[in-house]
Amino acid sequence: MLIDYRLKIMLAITVVAVIAILSIDPIAQQPGYHNFADRRHMLGIANFFNVLSNLPFVIIGIMGMRLVALRQATRGLAELRPLYLAFFTGVFLTGFGSAYYHYQPGNQTLLWDRLPMTIAFTALFSAIVGEYVSTRLAGKLFVPLLVFGATSVIYWYLTELGGHGDLRAYVLVQFLPVLLIPLILWLFESELNHDRYIWGIIGAYSASKLMELFDAELYSTLGLISGHSLKHLTAAFGTLIFYWALRERGVSPKK
Repeated sequence: MLIDYRLKIMLAITVVAVIAILSIDPIAQQPGYHNFADRRHMLGIANFFNVLSNLPFVIIGIMGMRLVALRQATRGLAELRPLYLAFFTGVFLTGFGSAYYHYQPGNQTLLWDRLPMTIAFTALFSAIVGEYVSTRLAGKLFVPLLVFGATSVIYWYLTELGGHGDLRAYVLVQFLPVLLIPLILWLFESELNHDRYIWGIIGAYSASKLMELFDAELYSTLGLISGHSLKHLTAAFGTLIFYWALRERGVSPKK
């Protein structure tokens, strides 16, 4: 069976990315990563705003799980409901995992922040593959991607314990979809209309990474809230966009 040239392009990019990441030295977790700008204690909670800003993940996760479980996610594809449910479950768990990590920042708690994020990352990517490329392919991809995502986090943690941390596999899990999803939107047409929702998710995620990068600068400028807390709020807004998508999109009319 001939493989669609568009899938060949995506496969080629994936192979190049894997080769590129394996060609560099292992990436250890920088100790300074845990030194966030806003360390204020309030109501007996350490790093209060970095902890509290994870609450939207929990709320949106519950909203999304309820939407899918009650079969109200009528603006997605019915075959992808397990992936939609997995995504919002990952979002829900990320809220708790990230709050736990920010309450007591360190590699041990960071493990529980990153593990649920891999559920959300892989479920979202698989769902978009299902909406734009093939629902059958999405179903085949999700479990292997989920296993690889979880393994990448566990591998990083074990290598950190061994004194030679290696984040390379996790970097692939987090950033390769950011490259592939816009390509999918460009090369393929979905049965569903309003691509702007997916572009909105990409934009929110990209903005959240910038806010994370300028954590201290934003805190110094704004005073009330840090870049990292804004990162949580912006990323959570991206998950809300996907919730809206499952309520608002429709099936495009056949041309």
